[in-house]
Amino acid sequence: MDQLVSFEALLFPSDGRNPHMVALMTSPMSVPDPHAPYSTLPARMPHPEVYMDYIAEGLGPRAWHYHLVEALDGMNKKFANPYVIFYPTVSRDGMPFPINKCIREIQGRSFREATAWRGNIIIAKYRESPFSSMVNGSIADFPILRNYFMTHGAPQKGYLVVCATDLKMLL
Repeated sequence: MDQLVSFEALLFPSDGRNPHMVALMTSPMSVPDPHAPYSTLPARMPHPEVYMDYIAEGLGPRAWHYHLVEALDGMNKKFANPYVIFYPTVSRDGMPFPINKCIREIQGRSFREATAWRGNIIIAKYRESPFSSMVNGSIADFPILRNYFMTHGAPQKGYLVVCATDLKMLL
C-alpha cells in the first residue's frame, strides 16, 4: 500500500494569526491527473481539509476547491514552480466561512467583502501539475503570495453556502 506523502505548504489562518508552514498530506489517487493527461507520474490527492476549520466532515475534496496561480499580473513568463491555493467551500453548518483576517489585512484599502477570501487558506507549490508533482514550499514564498493577494479576491464560483447534510442528499 502506498504511503501518505507530505509537502511543506503555507497556511493563512482565518483568525488573524501569522501565516506559517504546515505539512500538507497527500494520498495516492486512482484516477489520472486532469491537469497532466499524458503524465506518467502517479497523481496524489492533497488533504488541505485537515487545516480548514468549520469545513463539512466526510466530504473530502468535495468540501474545498483550488485555484492555480501561475504568474503575477504584469509577468510575461509563468513561474517555474506555480502555486495552488486551496480554499474551503462547504461548511459543516451551512454558514459562510469567516473572512480571512490575515488576507484582509494584506489587501488593506483594496479589500472588498464581496470577493473576500474566507476560511483557512492553504497554498502549495508544484512543478508541472498540481496533483502529480507537488514540491515543498517555504516561508520565502510569502512575499510573492502577499503580492498576489493584494490585488486578487477569491474566485467567486467556489464559495457555496450549503448545509453539509443537503449536499450529501444531492450527491
